Amino acid sequence: MTLSGRKIIYLVSEDWYFCSHRLSLGIAAREAGAEVVVATRVNKHGPQIEAGGLRLAPIDMRRSGTNPFTDIATIRQITDLYRREQPDLVHHVALKPILYGGYAAWRTGVPAVVNAVAGMGFIFISEGLFARTIRPFVARAQRSLMNRANTRTILQNPDDVALYREGIGVEGERLTVIPGAGVDIEKFAYVPEPFGAPIAVCVSRMLRDKGIYELVAATRLLHEKGIELRVRLIGPTDENPASIPRATLAEWNREGIVEVVGASDDIAGEYARAHIAVLPSYREGLPKSLLEAAACGRPIVATDVPGCREVCIEGETGLRVPARTVEPLAAALERLAVDPNLRRRFGENARRRAETVFAEGIINGQTLALYEKMLG
Repeated sequence: MTLSGRKIIYLVSEDWYFCSHRLSLGIAAREAGAEVVVATRVNKHGPQIEAGGLRLAPIDMRRSGTNPFTDIATIRQITDLYRREQPDLVHHVALKPILYGGYAAWRTGVPAVVNAVAGMGFIFISEGLFARTIRPFVARAQRSLMNRANTRTILQNPDDVALYREGIGVEGERLTVIPGAGVDIEKFAYVPEPFGAPIAVCVSRMLRDKGIYELVAATRLLHEKGIELRVRLIGPTDENPASIPRATLAEWNREGIVEVVGASDDIAGEYARAHIAVLPSYREGLPKSLLEAAACGRPIVATDVPGCREVCIEGETGLRVPARTVEPLAAALERLAVDPNLRRRFGENARRRAETVFAEGIINGQTLALYEKMLG
């Protein structure tokens, strides 16, 4: 596989997100011969990107935010960048880069455009007034940009393919499924579960639509029932409109029902110290946190929703529960908390699935093959 002499630009809103989800892909593209530029808002992870042999192009973009003047300035920055760099291919990751980068690519005549839909996000999940108002306009913009002849859109699960084809109107030949961003199966190595009282970890941004409120309520039920299970919430808050207030998180922590840890740079260590991975999300693309849990050999409790069900196979790698429910979530956590043999069997199956389906090398190879096909 060769991309010799080609220039690829990755457009991602935040440098930390690129490092956690696409850095290995960028390095793989460079090793295949491409010149790789990363356009992103640079905060703390710029040196890590440059250490991978990738060139930084700072862009003032935020994942959230609705200021039209700021957004117009961002689009102008991206357009100027594409016109200046003249890339052979651009790879946009997540909704805002897809929309803004897609417009810039159209204006500047970029030969090949790859969009990676990371998940449906707030606009498509929320039933609030703002989300319902803007949703038709976003869908129309995506339909227009994604149906261009030089464009392919990567979706992470078959449910999203059906939604984009039937609900948004993107032509089927413009869509392809690549399951997630992959997982480093060496960094996230299999380790036997530790001794002691069972611990469940939820690795996620602290958002309402990740099912955090339901998880706290389910944990409270288990404590009232006398089930010994510690639940740890690992992840940051951010600018997303669905973010859980910090005061609420602090109150939960003081109450002692769950342990609110915040952001962590040692997710592999968190899973190594835990017995169960849990993510009661309302909808996902394909959650990297569950890929990492599977690679570490942890059994999974997750909602039966798109994205989660690709990793959490009922009765094989974990237990599925209906979204937005409390009692079934508590029951699934209890079942794993009291049965170490079931945890072990699910965890071993999860590790095998990570190795054979979700390993970074497999996912990166599928993505580079798409690049070659488009550039050929």
